[in-house]
Amino acid sequence: MSDRYYKEGAERDTRVRSLFDRIARRYDLINDLQSFGLHRHWKRRLLKLAGVKKDDSALDVCCGTGDLAESLAAAGAHTIGCDFSSAMLAVAKSRKPHFNYVQADALRLPFESARFDVVTIGYGLRNLADFRHGISELLRVLKPGGRLLILDFGKPQNPIWRAIYFTYLRAVVPLFGLIFCRDPAAYSYILESLQHYPAQEGVRTLLSELGCEKVEVHNFLGGVMSIHRAAKPESLRQGNDVTLVAGHFVRQ
Repeated sequence: MSDRYYKEGAERDTRVRSLFDRIARRYDLINDLQSFGLHRHWKRRLLKLAGVKKDDSALDVCCGTGDLAESLAAAGAHTIGCDFSSAMLAVAKSRKPHFNYVQADALRLPFESARFDVVTIGYGLRNLADFRHGISELLRVLKPGGRLLILDFGKPQNPIWRAIYFTYLRAVVPLFGLIFCRDPAAYSYILESLQHYPAQEGVRTLLSELGCEKVEVHNFLGGVMSIHRAAKPESLRQGNDVTLVAGHFVRQ
């Protein structure tokens, strides 16, 4: 399996950015093809689970071409979309020129603590160099009582279904990269990154260890895809200037 885009350590950010800059123009088309259009249904489920209220503040991290960020705004939230790929943001801005998009790294978000009622990340956590730090940063900018939602590829528990799914990712999905981007490695990356991703139970454990409440996992197609929903502790509402220290929320 190619390691052209997947690399542990300091090089990972550069390689992932290069990957998404390369596939940006075809990203939405290939998402529709490889998921048979189901990614749109899963994003609608995430939006419903987010429970967006009118005038909520929302942040969509790793927003890509902006479909999830735009849905949050359509539901009534004052929304910012951020991504570290300038090419992905260029596609997003071409569709919604006046939308509030910001180029930013998910591991170093340029927002004050406890700013947002809802924070979402769709198909982004798996691409971060440090999953724990990534979740900590998402929680940092979330208000006490706010909702965090994570949509990403999963690992089915059933070994036969997992083998079928991984074979599809290994043998079929790279063909989309070859046909539409002339780069099969761009979509071989999905399986490679998924194999290193903690997926349903690992992310659930991280959310609990980091102090989240009401942690839920919603699986689709037998665990092929999943949404994690969690809440930042409401008990922190009396003082919004909080951070995570040694895995625990504390006031600064």
